[in-house]
Amino acid sequence: MKIRLAKIVNPLILEKKIVNKGLCFFVKEENLTFNISSPISQYTDMKWKFQHSILSLFLVVFSSCSSIEVFNENNELPLVRPYQTFVIINKEVGMRGFSSQFIDELVQIQIQETLENAGMIYDSKQPDVVIRYHSNEDIRQREVINNLNPYPFWGYRVYNPWIFYPYQDNRISTSNYELLQVIVDFIDPVQDKFLMTLTGVTEVSSPKQKQKRVEKTLDSVLRFFISQNNQTRN
Repeated sequence: MKIRLAKIVNPLILEKKIVNKGLCFFVKEENLTFNISSPISQYTDMKWKFQHSILSLFLVVFSSCSSIEVFNENNELPLVRPYQTFVIINKEVGMRGFSSQFIDELVQIQIQETLENAGMIYDSKQPDVVIRYHSNEDIRQREVINNLNPYPFWGYRVYNPWIFYPYQDNRISTSNYELLQVIVDFIDPVQDKFLMTLTGVTEVSSPKQKQKRVEKTLDSVLRFFISQNNQTRN
């Protein structure tokens, strides 16, 4: 920031330079110019960068905790031809694959709609592939360290890190979460062998988000099968 002052009468102060606590005065010719470099602005920039870094780290950790992994097992038969028709055995025999009947019905609908949108046809008489699903819903606990630091990470400890030690008087508590596995078997009914068993694994931190986590995990599983099935068309 520059501030122009009136014309200077005394020529003795021309080219004079005074530095005092971050405030600099530069005199050029007959005009006095202020170049202000305030520690407050530097602190604001530093604070913003630190907050941005903390937020980025939180997003990375949060996304990693909510990730979905898909495992491919039981490949007794290779996919050498495209499978055009399918049947969901759970739907036909009334076999529930989830503890919640509501979620179980949603899973059946999602499987059928996703595969039909991919060009497959539901056929309960002579299907090319039989689909069977189930789940593991394992309730677990993890330790949570509660930091009693009343100051934010960008507080005055930046200037004196010994004013408050952030690791003192921490309390350890436990929180419940659910390790969720969505397991889908793809079976060749003619040879009575597994084409593959796909297991989608994720975590559910609250009952409210379980439905969405199941839907996203199942979508990842079905997309994997569709991708493998489409490769046989080429």
